[in-house]
Amino acid sequence: MSLSGPVRQAPLVLQVAEQFRGLIESGSWPVGAKIPGENQLAADLGVSRGTVREALRSLSLTGLLEPRVGDGTYVRATNEISGVLVRDELSATLTHVLDARAGIEAAAARLAAQQPAAAGLAALDGALDARRTAHEAGDLDAYVAADAAFHRGIVEASGNPLLLRLYDAVAEVLTDSIHRTATIPEDPRVRDAHHALVAAIRSGGPEVAAQASYALIESVKESAAGE
Repeated sequence: MSLSGPVRQAPLVLQVAEQFRGLIESGSWPVGAKIPGENQLAADLGVSRGTVREALRSLSLTGLLEPRVGDGTYVRATNEISGVLVRDELSATLTHVLDARAGIEAAAARLAAQQPAAAGLAALDGALDARRTAHEAGDLDAYVAADAAFHRGIVEASGNPLLLRLYDAVAEVLTDSIHRTATIPEDPRVRDAHHALVAAIRSGGPEVAAQASYALIESVKESAAGE
C-alpha cells in the first residue's frame, strides 16, 4: 500500500490519520517498525508538518503508534483493541493474558467439538506438525509462529466468525504471551496438552474439549512457573 494525496471532503487531519491507519492495517507499516519522520510524511502527502503531527498524535492516543522521544515513532499495534491492551500492559500480568486466552479458546474448542467433521482438524494437525518441525530444528521463532497458528486454528474451528474477529483483535497480545512462555526444549506437559486438545475436539465431546483447552493453558502456566 502506498501513500496518496488526500481528497478534501473530510477534515484533513482525519484523512491523513486514516491513510496512516491503512498502512498499519495492511502491514506496510508492521508492528515494531519505525515509521518515516514527520517531514518526509508531510512531503509525501503534500500537507503541512502540523497536520501530520496531529494525525500521528491521534493514532498514538489509540495505542496504534508509540512516539519515543529523541528516536521517532514506532508501530505498536494494528487495531485499537490491541493498542489499548499493549498501552496498558503494565496493569495486565501474563497470568491475566493466559486466563483471557483460556476463556476464548475453551469456548472455541467447545463449539469446534460440536461439529468435528467441519472443524478444520487437518489444519490443526498441520500446525502440530509445524510445531514439532520447528522444535526439532531448534527454531524458536518458527515454533512460536506455529503455536500461534495452532491456537488461532482452534478459534477458527469453532465456526463462529465473531469469536474469530475477537481473537484476531487481540492476537498481538496473545501471541506475545506465547512468545513469553515458549521454550525449546518444550515441556512435555505442554506438548501433550496440545495433542490432547485436538483429540478431544475430534472425539466430538464439547465439555471434554473445553476442559482440555483449560488444561492446556494450565500446563503453560505451570511450565512458565517452573513447577
